[in-house]
Amino acid sequence: MSRTFLYARVSTAEQHTDNQLLEVRQAGFDVLPRHIMAETVSGSVPAAERPVFAKLLEKLDQGDVLIVTKLDRLGRNTTDVLNTVKRLAEMGVSVHCLALKGVDLTSASGQLHMTVLAAVSQFERDLLIERTHAGLERAKAEGKKLGRADALSGNRKTEAAQALADGASLQAVADRFNVSKSTVQRLRREARAAA
Repeated sequence: MSRTFLYARVSTAEQHTDNQLLEVRQAGFDVLPRHIMAETVSGSVPAAERPVFAKLLEKLDQGDVLIVTKLDRLGRNTTDVLNTVKRLAEMGVSVHCLALKGVDLTSASGQLHMTVLAAVSQFERDLLIERTHAGLERAKAEGKKLGRADALSGNRKTEAAQALADGASLQAVADRFNVSKSTVQRLRREARAAA
């Protein structure tokens, strides 16, 4: 007997899978609560390495149906998505994507849709990375300092360096200025290099 499963995924703890479940119910699928597999994990993590998806693979059997609301719920990497769907097809599991009008991704038509959409998704991700790198390079060329702000700066940095010079321990200075011990160690190294 065929069973229907839902794989719902969000990337951050601030997001919820409730909307994905609602979409599936509105599409007419009745998924038993024990067949709803939801997790919070980045789409860049390969599907087989996600804890909940790995458990799902153990539960699925030939003839089962796996529903995802959008292709990117399976992943953001084209190769990983294609490999995941291929693996499910080899298990005899149908994969339906609601955003693709419920097309079975394991069918010939579904594989064509999936390949094109996954490639577009990967392309958009790569463009975002390129734009980010270009922005960072421009900022560097303009002389902007990148990264986190220094935990100690200005007078506080001078006072902390003086406390170290006066013989205070790393931990005492860290506690006094409410910074990590590694920040104080870095300050000490900078002071020694400047001397």
